[in-house]
Amino acid sequence: MLTDLYVFGDSPIHRARPAVKIVALAAICTALFVFEGWTFLLLAAMLVIAGFGAAGLRPVHALGALKPALWILAAIFAAQIYLNDVSLAGFVVGRFAVMILAATLVTLTTTSSEFVEGIHSVLRYAPDWVPKARIALAISLCFRFIPLVRSVLAEVRQAQHARGLGRNPLAVLVPLIVRTLKTADEVSQAIYARSFD
Repeated sequence: MLTDLYVFGDSPIHRARPAVKIVALAAICTALFVFEGWTFLLLAAMLVIAGFGAAGLRPVHALGALKPALWILAAIFAAQIYLNDVSLAGFVVGRFAVMILAATLVTLTTTSSEFVEGIHSVLRYAPDWVPKARIALAISLCFRFIPLVRSVLAEVRQAQHARGLGRNPLAVLVPLIVRTLKTADEVSQAIYARSFD
């Protein structure tokens, strides 16, 4: 079963149309690359933090979203220090962190069905030959599989640690891949059983 990131609430952000939230997310992420400089980055960060507060989300939700990406952000930071300087490295990492938090805000306040509906609404202006329903479902599944893989990884690590294999990467990687592929197969069978072309 797919893990749903949705956090129940009745805030204005929860009640906002999914298409509006998706378009706003795309606009913020695009603007972070178009407008360079710390000023816009700080404004975007304050906007996202205000969104978390308006949605009634706690800091633990933000930390939970950033924790899995910390090692990636650390690697980016180290590479940018090597290639440029500390200021630019901090800016690049900060930009990615704000985008992750903005995406988290949308996923925490939008159910799976609303997500599919929102993406489908955004794609309604696409040409008729574009498979809108398929694209909406595929994007929604991608977002929902991220927390699933994360939870499976935590379970596998705990199980292998109890067996004394916690430091063996193959002992963690192989069960993770097998369980993820098994879940993906179950989801595909469920979609096929519902006659989704």
